[in-house]
Amino acid sequence: MTVVARFAPSPTGFLHIGGARTALFNWLFARHHGGKYRLRIEDTDRARSTKEAIDAIIDGLAWLGLDWDDATVFQFAQAQRHAAVAREMLAKGQAYYCYCTPEELQEMRDRAKAEKRPPRYDGRWRDRDPKEAPPGIKPVIRLRAPQDGETVVEDLVQGKVTVANAQLDDMVLLRGDGSPTYMLAVVVDDHDMGITHVIRGDDHLNNTFRQIQVYRAMGWAEPHFAHIPLIHGPDGAKLSKRHGALGVDAYRDMGFLPAALRNYLLRLGWSHGDEEIISTEQAIKWFDLANVGRSAARFDMDKLTNLNAHYMRETPDAELFELVRSRLEKANDGPLPDDLAARVLRGMNGVKQRSRTLNELADNLRFYARHGAIEPDAKAAAVLTADNKALLREIHAVLSGVADWSEAGLEAAVKAFAESRGVKLGNVAQPLRAALTGSSVSPGIFEVLAVLGRDDSLARLIV
Repeated sequence: MTVVARFAPSPTGFLHIGGARTALFNWLFARHHGGKYRLRIEDTDRARSTKEAIDAIIDGLAWLGLDWDDATVFQFAQAQRHAAVAREMLAKGQAYYCYCTPEELQEMRDRAKAEKRPPRYDGRWRDRDPKEAPPGIKPVIRLRAPQDGETVVEDLVQGKVTVANAQLDDMVLLRGDGSPTYMLAVVVDDHDMGITHVIRGDDHLNNTFRQIQVYRAMGWAEPHFAHIPLIHGPDGAKLSKRHGALGVDAYRDMGFLPAALRNYLLRLGWSHGDEEIISTEQAIKWFDLANVGRSAARFDMDKLTNLNAHYMRETPDAELFELVRSRLEKANDGPLPDDLAARVLRGMNGVKQRSRTLNELADNLRFYARHGAIEPDAKAAAVLTADNKALLREIHAVLSGVADWSEAGLEAAVKAFAESRGVKLGNVAQPLRAALTGSSVSPGIFEVLAVLGRDDSLARLIV
């Protein structure tokens, strides 16, 4: 059997971080088994589905590197096929027309609420003759669901899950206006796309019991189901806006690398021993559903940020430069000249060791990305006292005479100056750092001097 998995988001907003993890698990499962991973856009909710949301989902998946096989399927385009299946079930006696009025349906809901039970259709048209239908009512088509026995799901994550069929009602397949419901459309699409494994959030488990009835009514092979727990916030509550960003696009804008986010999402609910840093290639080799946990995973921004810092340190300098170039140019209000681009690249390795996101990296590189004096931040400004400014003027005179503008040559000159003044090297290095970088933290000060070059270094020491 060739494994075929799918990701089927509704385009009503951004690509949710939980959806991204579902997509990743499906992608890894398919790639691990040498099968197919397909994308379906469930755009049947025409009022809420937008082109912008579709573009955001596709863009987010592409940025994460979760490439899909075959053409993207749009659910709304299959509406006639869905309706045809409902009518086929009607002809086979597996479905029936229901002529309930809106008032009758509301009465059922009110009664269920008063009796403190879930609202459920009472089956009043299940065996009635359509000739008894009231005038002016456009009927819906309902599934003739089994009323006795149980429906069992051998879930690949949750294990054996059972529900009494008496708890399931005759759900609507086709509305009175002829449009198919989501519950019908999902089953028909999964069947037609040849989906063998449905891997999705455990909030869909109740839907699965109902959708299985459609498979059985049509005599179709049922896919394997795997329902993965949802992602919760650090406080254990369902992940929401109050826990931070929810969309993948926000994490990209915050400067996270797709490889780091993939690694982090993989470890949210899945494990392989004590491994924390897992490359995509290794993830494909190792991934299976047996190691998906049954408990909700908790999203930890600090852990993601630290993981991202690791991936940044492992990323080649030239690749990182291309990722931050637009951020630097935005800060400079214009293109980065070739000489400054080269200088930023030379200083990249030292700066990336102290940066956790691309945004931090760009901020920390800004002093390399411009000529001349640089505005100090509050902490650096506090270092630049009158005494330290006088000290910098002395250092300026010393460095002006340095012939060997290398880290070694500069270190020798500054150390000799500190010894001649009888001060600790740190008391010289901090004012130097504040004036050269505009910050109280930076790579080693001799590295900074060497990368900045003679002209800009000397210019910044006149404060």
